[in-house]
Amino acid sequence: MVAARPIMDTMTRCAWAAGSDLLMAYHDNEWGVPIHDDRMLFEFLILEGAQAGLSWSTILNKRPAYRAAFHRFDPRKVARYDQTKIAALLEDSGIVRNRLKIRAAVRNAQAFLAVKKEFGSFDSYIWKFTGGSPLQTRRRGPQDVPARTAESDAMSKDLAKRGFTFVGSTICYAFMQATGMVNDHVVDCFRHKELL
Repeated sequence: MVAARPIMDTMTRCAWAAGSDLLMAYHDNEWGVPIHDDRMLFEFLILEGAQAGLSWSTILNKRPAYRAAFHRFDPRKVARYDQTKIAALLEDSGIVRNRLKIRAAVRNAQAFLAVKKEFGSFDSYIWKFTGGSPLQTRRRGPQDVPARTAESDAMSKDLAKRGFTFVGSTICYAFMQATGMVNDHVVDCFRHKELL
């Protein structure tokens, strides 16, 4: 994880980051920073799936509870969750209590481990969708940021083929943005240049 730096209100940033101090800190310190750590990649895979139909600020607010509930996103532990554990998670008000999303997290942990076994790491597998490097964009404003791309379409299709769920193209593109596979900070945002 990137060390947090102080929030500077005078900086120009992506419009979506203005919603709260938590969003601003996430934008300034994490969003778009390339991640190559398997556990962090698994965390974002689960959180992006949980976010479907909800706001990202909702998920950020629940992130500490998710880390506690999902064993700090250890895929080996999550892959072994049984019906008793799933039932307990459905009672946990700190997370999104959606049966399909919780079951998807368990299934995705199992598929994640299979990919890791095949490729040596999930990182080696997932970054192939961008050729191993972040895709650099030049978005002028939020209206220029797509919900999906050819790369996220390919990722979604391949993940689904490997047994992952809650990995539609829009979720995959949000995952790519969050994990730095694509630099979608708008060009006027101070982070755009920093992440080139």
